[in-house]
Formats: sequence, structure tokens, C-alpha cells
Amino acid sequence: MTDAAPQPDSLQRLWLSEAIRLREEHAGALDDAEANRLARASGGDLASRIQQRALLLARRDGQWQALLHWLQGARLALVLLAALALLSGIGLALAGLGDGSRPVNVFWALGSLLGLNLLMLIGWLLGLLARDSAGALGRLWLWLSEKLARDAAAAQLAPALLLLLQRQRLARWGLGLLVHGLWSLAMLAALVSLLLMLATRRYGFVWETTILGGDTFIALTQALGALPSLLGFSLPDAELIRASGDAALLGEAARQRWAGWLVGVVLVYGLLPRLLLTLLCLWRWRSGQVALRLDLDLPGYGLLRQRLQPDSERLGVCDLAPAALHQPPGGGRVQGGSGALLLGLELDERRPWPPARLPKSVADAGVIDSREQRRLLLEQLTRYPPERLAIACDPRRSPDRGTLALLGELARCAGATRIWLLPPAPGETLDSARLADWHQALDQLQLVRGDAAPLNWLESGHD
Repeated sequence: MTDAAPQPDSLQRLWLSEAIRLREEHAGALDDAEANRLARASGGDLASRIQQRALLLARRDGQWQALLHWLQGARLALVLLAALALLSGIGLALAGLGDGSRPVNVFWALGSLLGLNLLMLIGWLLGLLARDSAGALGRLWLWLSEKLARDAAAAQLAPALLLLLQRQRLARWGLGLLVHGLWSLAMLAALVSLLLMLATRRYGFVWETTILGGDTFIALTQALGALPSLLGFSLPDAELIRASGDAALLGEAARQRWAGWLVGVVLVYGLLPRLLLTLLCLWRWRSGQVALRLDLDLPGYGLLRQRLQPDSERLGVCDLAPAALHQPPGGGRVQGGSGALLLGLELDERRPWPPARLPKSVADAGVIDSREQRRLLLEQLTRYPPERLAIACDPRRSPDRGTLALLGELARCAGATRIWLLPPAPGETLDSARLADWHQALDQLQLVRGDAAPLNWLESGHD
């Protein structure tokens, strides 16, 4: 059987495992008999079987689709935050320089361009020391992602992701990558806007103070411009700085030196630190993601150990073929996803079985009645799925939920399945209402009915 849905990557499989564990902790154990059986058949260690079980349950119950919706919401939230970052950067440049009608106070402009960025950076560093992995922008992104997903099955997804990442201390680096990436975008927008405004308008630069002396501004200006000057940006000398304290200088050279100093300071102290922190978070995220593992010591996973990795397997006994599966004399065994198989489900003992002589290419699984026979048959079909499977049912019985669930499981173990509703014995009549219930239930399961003996279909694949 194939699944057209996208396949999860390693992080998403771990994420789903944590989400299923949280769901079972809050709502109780799930009906997982089929998922456990398929996970055991997939092989591998306990962690891989837990992940396979979680994926099967998530696809059945809608959490895998909810995760895809959550990721779509997360991308949309990221686009919205990126647009907000671009607009914020442009706004910072406009607030710093103004419309050119008045001289620009260099330190007021610098505070407008870098002040909020510096405060948020200090806040992120303090949160890093205090092990606050989210931060304001990170929490906003998580909140927006959940709101935009609009899926009730996504309730455990965000907590599961944070719990998974916090075990390797990856949440701080993943959300840090988001935060610093957005701030890099904002500062890039501010820098580009600053350059465009300086290129299209004439600005004069001054500094003003009431209680501080001019020497303080000279020292501060040259200290801030020392590092950018190493990259080729201009650094006003002491005379130019002192003269700018009285009035905005009208000379072209003075304006260019102040403009070069302002651009260099914004680049070196605004954009470059955020870019470097973005790269650091990206490196830590990728290196830590490789080391992500499930914590198998958690009680929720400990309960799955016996169901997914029985003691007999851990002792080395693997893939024992069930002895109870009936085989016709001289018949072949269904192996390798090929062949055809006929079985009866909860039939009256007075009905002859098999109902007719079977071709040699069709195997007989007998009549399945007990729970143990069901389990053994499902284990067998999981390991050796037939290409074609026909299931004979007695339409005189009501199609209860247990029978329909078993039909669904059996159908998922074969390439193609047909349900054979046996005709009544001579002298018996069928209840038309009950037969209609069977037809409706099989249609809901999307199972094909065969009103005549399906031996020709089993033998050749054609009616």
C-alpha cells in the first residue's frame, strides 16, 4: 500500500512521538493494536518502533495532518513577522533621519536606529543565562503558528516540540535563529533605507547637549567609529566634531564624513552582531539536531517496551511464523507480497469450508473465530502480505464495530481486497435490512463487495 502524503523527516518523527506520548498522558492509552503490530513488523530498535507506532497513530487520528497544518501556520506566521521586521527597519531609518528639513542630531539618530535592537539583544542574552529559551519574538511566533493552524488535533504539538528540543537545549538555538534572523532583516532594511535617504536628500549633522561637555562627545564619537574605520568607513576628526556642536556644517565633505560614520556604526553595531548570532544559532541548531533522541526512560515510553519489543525478540527469537494459520494440502504459502488468499470470518460451523475446491494458486487461511486466531493471522499478513485477499462473511450476522475494524485491518494488509457476502443456505432467507447495513458499512470502509464466489478473481485478478 502506498501513501501519497509527504513523508516525515527525522525531527518530525521524534516530534510526533512526543505529541502522541503527551496525548496518552492526558487522555489515556490509545487503541493501538494495529499500530503496535505494524511497528513490530517494521523491525529496528525500540526507538524506531516507537516512532513508527506514533506515525501510524498520528496518520490515523489526524495528528500528522495537524502537524502539516501547524507547519503551514508557522510559515505564514514567519512571513508576517518578516514583513513586520522590514517595516520596522524602514521605520527606524525614518525616525532617525527625519525628512531633512531639520539638522540630524547624530546621537539621537543613533539611538533611534540601534537603541531598541540593543535592548532586545541584552534581553535575549539575559534570557539565555536564565534559560528562557523562547523570548518575546519566539513566543509571538509560537502563538501565531498555533492560531493560524486552526486545528484541534494540534493542541499537543507546540508543547511536544519544546519538550523535545529542551532535552538537548535546542529550543534556545532554534528560536534564537528565528529572533536573530528577523532582527538581521530589520537592521538590513534600516541600513538600506538609511543609504537611500542619504543618497536622495541633503542632511546636516549636529550634536546637542546641556550638561555634558564637548570632549565627551568627541571621545564617544571616535570610540564608536574606531571599529567601522577599520572597514573603510570615515571617522570625523576632533575639529569637525567640535564644530558640529555649534551648527550643522554645510560643507559637502563634512556631511559625507558624518554620513559615512553613521552608516558604519549601524552596520558594525547593528547588523553584523545579529548576522553573527544568526550563524551561531544555525550552527548549534544543525549540530544539536543530529543528536536528538527520544528519552526512553520516560514512563510513557517504558510502557511500550513490552508491546513493541517483546522479551522473545530481545532474546533473539524473531519472525516466528504462526502455526495456527491453516494451509490447504499441497498449497503454497503467501510470501513476498504476492499470491492470493481466501479466509472466512466468524462463519457458522455448519457451513462447509472451503466452500469450493480452490485452485492451487489460492491459499486457504481457514475460518477465523477467536481473538488469538485474529492476532496470529494479522501478524502473518503483516510479514507476508498477499496480492489479493478475499474474506467470506456471513450476512446473517450484524456488522458490529469489531468485525468492521478487523475487516479494515485485514484490507490494509493486502494489495487488493474483496468481501464475499455468502449466499444463504437452501431453505434460508436473508434479512434485507441487515444486508443493507452490510452494504452501507462496506461502502464506508471503501471495500469492494463480491456477490459471487471470487475464485476467478483470486486466481487471475480478473472477474
